[in-house]
Amino acid sequence: MLSRFPQNLRQSLVVSIVALLSVTAVGVLQVPQLNYLRNKAKSASSEALQREVDSEKVRLDLLRKLPAFGFDNLLADWVFLNFLQYFGDDEARQLTGYRLSPDYFEVIIDREPRFLDAYYYLATSASLYAGMPERSVALMEKGLKSLSPQVPPNSYYIWRQKGIDELLFLGNAQAARQSFEKAAEWASVYSDERSKQVAALSSKTAKFIARNPKSKNGQVSAWSMVLTTATDARTQKIAVERIEALGGKVFVTQEGTLKVEPPKED
Repeated sequence: MLSRFPQNLRQSLVVSIVALLSVTAVGVLQVPQLNYLRNKAKSASSEALQREVDSEKVRLDLLRKLPAFGFDNLLADWVFLNFLQYFGDDEARQLTGYRLSPDYFEVIIDREPRFLDAYYYLATSASLYAGMPERSVALMEKGLKSLSPQVPPNSYYIWRQKGIDELLFLGNAQAARQSFEKAAEWASVYSDERSKQVAALSSKTAKFIARNPKSKNGQVSAWSMVLTTATDARTQKIAVERIEALGGKVFVTQEGTLKVEPPKED
């Protein structure tokens, strides 16, 4: 049947078919495993679940090396969906933790560094829940090498997330200041109100840090960013608790939006 097509078209079709079969084959291997982890969380022992997580680690290593034949976007999307299953399985994660989070994002960022939404989950899952801010920052640095202020649109968020990790989890105020300055620089390229707000807030946070590397205002500002971009209620709760511990306050306005009042003393 393929002989009816020109040779170059036949080659393209073969490559496409091989790529799709490769992704499908890995999917056949991985999806049942993820379903098993989710369905057995209640009854399985911590040791049994840990063995399954170890097997998942092996599969992620395989995905990192698997040739995608031009279907990198498809593979990145598929791995991200698998991560959402993993991250959302609260019962299993209570037993095994979140240590695979950065492994998912290593695959995703290697395949598609312009996958903006993935970075939000990377910062939360790897730094806040897995306790691996070094890997989170390293992955963001890797991805940023392939980006520019407008590719993808609003990519200044990645600089901001990087600054948050550096300030709140690594205690590297100097690196955080530079990241927030870069976020302000990239956000200033845009004329919409949201980008203007991000530029102003990022610049303000950088100035707080420059004036006082241990600034409570700077930390509250960073936690406020976590709060406004949180993808789940748990993260919001943690952000509110950290803001209040630093002397700040969180209010819900009449319009239903969150408002953060900074601490009285820096």
